[in-house]
Amino acid sequence: MTPICALIVDDSSVMRKIVERSLRQAGLDIGEVMEAGNGMEALAALQKKKPDLILSDINMPSMNGLEFVKQLQNVAGMKDVPVVMITTEASESHVVEALSYGAKGYIRKPFTPEQVKEHVLPLVTKK
Repeated sequence: MTPICALIVDDSSVMRKIVERSLRQAGLDIGEVMEAGNGMEALAALQKKKPDLILSDINMPSMNGLEFVKQLQNVAGMKDVPVVMITTEASESHVVEALSYGAKGYIRKPFTPEQVKEHVLPLVTKK
């Protein structure tokens, strides 16, 4: 598998590092990691480079993860990029909403590398 580029969107820089470490521990060959603190920063990052995978928190300031996934539908060339939501939400409605906007899956905080492997690896090995 060739190294992949992942975009990690979370308002916590510590959580972005935890997600990156979990991706690596799950066995993903991560070549490059792009980071964004909210949906607006993520959309700006997508203007520079198209990632192979996006992991996005739901609760963020300025533009939350649900709005980001909704806006992603309007970004050219992004339909084939899998999006995995990361949530602390106990409510299923946010997850269902994200999936309706095109997210391919979700993981709940706190998560383990095994859960990341189970939910993310199949999305990037289909290519």
